[in-house]
Formats: sequence, structure tokens, C-alpha cells
Amino acid sequence: MKLYEHEAKTIVQKYEIPIPRGELANSSMQVKEVTAKLGVSVAIKAQILVSGRGKAGGILFANSPREAETAAKKLLGAEIKGVKVKEVLVEEKIVAKKELYFGITTDRAKCSYVAIASSEGGIDIEEVAVTMPERIIKVFIEPTYGFRSYHAYQIARKLGYMGSQLRDLATIFLKLYKVAMDYDAELIEINPLIETVEGKFVAADSRILIDDNALFRHPEYKERLILEGETAQEIEAEKTGLAYVKLDGNIGIIGNGAGLVMATLDAVQLYGGKPANFLDVGGGASADMMASALNIVLSDPKVEVVFINILGGITRCDEVAKGILEAKKRVGFTKPIVIRLVGTNEEEGRRILTEAGVHFLDSMEEAAMKAVEIAKTEG
Repeated sequence: MKLYEHEAKTIVQKYEIPIPRGELANSSMQVKEVTAKLGVSVAIKAQILVSGRGKAGGILFANSPREAETAAKKLLGAEIKGVKVKEVLVEEKIVAKKELYFGITTDRAKCSYVAIASSEGGIDIEEVAVTMPERIIKVFIEPTYGFRSYHAYQIARKLGYMGSQLRDLATIFLKLYKVAMDYDAELIEINPLIETVEGKFVAADSRILIDDNALFRHPEYKERLILEGETAQEIEAEKTGLAYVKLDGNIGIIGNGAGLVMATLDAVQLYGGKPANFLDVGGGASADMMASALNIVLSDPKVEVVFINILGGITRCDEVAKGILEAKKRVGFTKPIVIRLVGTNEEEGRRILTEAGVHFLDSMEEAAMKAVEIAKTEG
């Protein structure tokens, strides 16, 4: 789950990491009032969950309340990268002597967290890695021992700092690691981490991505189901507890088990088709869960055909069959359905489908070819 900038900054501030003074606003008049209260030049920042916001015009600057009001009128209600701006963060504009980058993320190949720092902040770290790889500092964090003081001091020293600045910077690194652990972050970063002309350090922007699997430990965010940038299908899948990812094809995919669903996507592409989604109903899917899955996939207007691939283990084929018929009763089969059904209670599941006049296949490959053939005909 992505957090908004203002949410991330509220969190890091609790850990005593310095951030600019500012307030959230949802109207141009409110922006004007906040600017007057701050009494300095301000940055007005669109609160949207997309990357590259600054380059896309999502951050404007103003030197007076009147200028701030004008800038807010441009941002509020506008669309940036397809996302409508509903709120802005009004902050004091920090004069930077230097902009740094510091972040912590997961390295799946090494099965550990990794701290990443750079003397080139304010731009995408991926861009720095390509154009100036020598400016990237990486420290892998051994899971048993974690990120220690000597790691933080090592990074700060490599960035060229010493004395009190070295201590201040290392302290910020250690605090950010604490935030990452406390909030189960897949990624946490400060970009830019500004060195002011007075020699202090301020988190001008912060980003936190919480591992979705850990949201049960963070109910204040789990309850926020409707996220910017998500499709109607993704929102509905979150509500029903289904694993769903929207793709750009026209063949809807439903399977039980992530591995089987991935294999199904591969099979469809092998035979020349394009999957419209990834949807895993999981093990032991009930009839209600199956009906919900079909409703979600069929609600996508780009879907021309649905391919249901079930390998019954914990999941019972008769329950899947009942769910398919329940979905048919609720919304009807507005699109062709291709079904491959094998495994636990297979004979009963097939009997239920046969009596209802719903056809099925034994082979995943045969079913994938059939789905692709129908999609090409319908398209």
C-alpha cells in the first residue's frame, strides 16, 4: 500500500526526523490562508499516488499568498498522469545547499533489506544508477543484526560528511530504518533529503510503501480500501479478499493458486492471446468466492472471454461449479466461458456443470487454445 506524502511525513516526524512546516489543503482559499500563516515562500504539492509528480507539473512554487492561491487553482481538480488532484500539501520552501537521497528497500535476490544513498537527490534514483552509478552507495542489511550505527556512519562518511553533520545524518538514517521496521515497509525513502545553507538536514519529500501482507498490523491503513490509481475491479477484489491484478489484454483469467494462475497466463500468451488480468481465488475457494471472482472479471469491458482453470486440491471442484452457476444466476454469462476443471470432487463438479449445460475441458493447453480462439473471433 502506497502512502500519500503527507501521511509519510506525519510518520517520519513522529520519529523526530525534521520535515518542512506545512499543512494539507483542499481549496485555493485554504492554500492562501496556510501560506499567509507560514509567512514564507511555499511549495504547493499535489497529493497523488504516482511517481514523477514534479516532472508532470504536480509541484508549484509561490512567493506570496496571492501567488499560492493562483497555483492552487491550477492544481486542484486537475489531472496529473490520469489522477485527479483533490488535496495539496502547502509547505515552506527550503533553500537547499545540497540534495541527497536515502532509502531502504528489499533485495529479493539477497533475501535482505538494502540501504541506498546518493549525493544526487531530487531525481529518480533509477536514473542516477544508470547515468552516475559511482554516486550510488549500497549497504546490505543482515536480517539478524539489522541496520546498525556503524552502517549509518559509514554511509554518511561516504557522502562526504564529518563532525556534527556526520552524526546528524547518521541519526536520520537510523531513525528511518526504525520507521521501515515498525511499518513493515517494502520501500521507504527521503528524496530529496536537503542539506540547508545552515548545515541542517530536512526531509523535503518522503515515500512509504507498506507490505500489503502486513496490513493486519496497521488497521488504520487497512481500512482505506479505495486507493487512487486502482481500477474498479481492483477495489472490489480488495473488499472481497481476492488477489487481482489488472492487465491490458482481453482474456479474463481465474485460477486457484498463484502458481497455477501464472502458468495459465503463460499458456494463453504461448498460444497468441493476451490476458486481461491475474485473479487467484486461493485454496478452498467457496461458491460465493467463485461467484465474486467471475463478477469482477466479467465487469471489465475489455474482457472478451473468461478462462477458468481449476486444479482441485484443497479447492473442491463441486464448490467451484456451484460458484460458476451462482454467478450465472446473478449476472448471466455475458461473455463466453472456457472451463478446465480437474481434481478433488471432479466428477461431482462436472456433473453439476453438465446438468446446467455448461461445458468444460480436461487439458489446460486445450482450454488455453480455445480461449484464445474465441477471443480472436469476438475481437
